[in-house]
Amino acid sequence: MDLIYNGWYSFLYLPWTEIGIAFVIFFVIFIFRKIFTRHIFKIIMKIARKSPTSIFTNMLVAFEKPVRFFIGVLGIYLAILYLPIPNEYMGVINTIYRSIVIIVIGWGLFNFSSTTSSLFHRMSHKMEDGADSMIIPFMSKVTRFVIVLLTITVVAYEWDYDINGLIAGLGIGGLAVALAAQETLSNFLGGVIIVTERPFKKGDWIETPTVEGLVEDITFRSTEVRTFADSLVTVPNKTLANEAITNWSEMHVRRISFTVGIEYATPPDKIEKVVKRIEDLLHNHEDVDKEMILVKFSELSDSSYDIFLYFFTKTTAWVEWYEIKQQMNLNVIRILEEEGVNVAFPSRSLYFEKYPEAFFEALDRKENEQNE
Repeated sequence: MDLIYNGWYSFLYLPWTEIGIAFVIFFVIFIFRKIFTRHIFKIIMKIARKSPTSIFTNMLVAFEKPVRFFIGVLGIYLAILYLPIPNEYMGVINTIYRSIVIIVIGWGLFNFSSTTSSLFHRMSHKMEDGADSMIIPFMSKVTRFVIVLLTITVVAYEWDYDINGLIAGLGIGGLAVALAAQETLSNFLGGVIIVTERPFKKGDWIETPTVEGLVEDITFRSTEVRTFADSLVTVPNKTLANEAITNWSEMHVRRISFTVGIEYATPPDKIEKVVKRIEDLLHNHEDVDKEMILVKFSELSDSSYDIFLYFFTKTTAWVEWYEIKQQMNLNVIRILEEEGVNVAFPSRSLYFEKYPEAFFEALDRKENEQNE
């Protein structure tokens, strides 16, 4: 009887009791996980939304799923700790647990970098030139890549993996990729230069030796430009990064410059009066920028007196600029008509010299001699 009693005692208390306690621990933590997900987390989120900035809220949203997963892992780990597991196995279990903790932290940071990217992108819309910027998406991708790389590296270190060998392997692999895809890498580096230096952004009117038009899209491989003929040109970023780029959208004012040629028969006082009236016209026009206005009698060309006009419009929009230019041309013509000054046109004057009568008499004598 004592043997049977001792056997049942060993069966009930070793190890079933410990297994039952471990199961209770896991069940309690599982219940807490449910309560945390449904109630506690919502209360924390309500409190966080009252803060002046949304960074804390974004962090909570980013770590919600990782924390929920970690609570489940923690329940399993605490339950395992209560079981009589040999030390040689506990070393592996502890390493797995630490690796999971590292992955959970990396997971949360990865999510947080995505939420902050969208936050900064919304903030950039409030800035003058941030709506089409590539800097925020680029930095977000780089940050997420670094987070993933660091997470893998730390997990590898936990498992006593030779990190130096991993880095060396990445270096050799990167060299092989670089040799195999030099053109792609050149375009990528060109895209990085465009992103960091920002010579233009989406919607800008640019002109290069290769293309002229409106920028529709910018990627890390190429830039799409809509030409004024309505064709779409895809230019490799390597090409754009090595060319002179004129960004016409950065104009604050837009230039108008032309020359009016008037007839040589125009007297000087008329020229002075015409110049003065055109200059007054430009100074009094509301759409003309007053900082630089030039109206000068500049040249005595082959067939005209030239009056040079040089000024800027306040608007840079192409259609409005052309409207103002048309108004100025018509006003200049009206001034010339009112002052009785004619516009010159390319012409040549031929002068015939008058010969003396003796010359014609000599020609007649020579002709008579030839007839005889």
